[in-house]
Amino acid sequence: MSRTARVERITKETKVLVEIDLDGTGTAEISTGVGFYDHMLHQIARHGGYDLTVRTVGDLEIDAHHTIEDTALALGTAFDQALGDKAGIRRYGSATVPMDEVLVRAAVDLSGRPYVVHDEPVLAPYIGPVYATSMTRHIWESFGQAARVTLHVDVLRAARPGGHPDAHHVVEAQFKAVSRALREATAIDPRSAGAIPSTKGAL
Repeated sequence: MSRTARVERITKETKVLVEIDLDGTGTAEISTGVGFYDHMLHQIARHGGYDLTVRTVGDLEIDAHHTIEDTALALGTAFDQALGDKAGIRRYGSATVPMDEVLVRAAVDLSGRPYVVHDEPVLAPYIGPVYATSMTRHIWESFGQAARVTLHVDVLRAARPGGHPDAHHVVEAQFKAVSRALREATAIDPRSAGAIPSTKGAL
């Protein structure tokens, strides 16, 4: 059974197209107009093992907020649709990812109940010209709500001795950790015989 989805989200502020294949090979075609965000979405494809297309046109003349938020919502919706009834999946996933001085832990439950916990240090306000670091929490909240998942993201270590956190490393390690956790959670469990992984019989 194909675990794919195609989602279009069109508002007065943005036009977003997301296509995903959960059983892909990690290929990606990403274009949001926000360079650093494109780089982060590539992490989801590569480290999640998903084939992912994202094309967003947004009101960047205002700022990047709507573009980033609406893309995260469409991505979450695509995950939810591609998972279908979630029969046969592992459901839970976790990953701890180092990136130089940074260490991030992510845990996910494809529960059908959106809940996001996010903990990171205070970072420089921007990465690149338009990516506000305050948006990272909003990405996980938007994605989690639309994907209907429980997601915990914790930055366990960030600063070099006597130094300040490298915002690029802190955010990128989060995307890699979440991607690895999602890869585990969305994987087919060969021991489940196609059963829905819940005593309720539904997720």
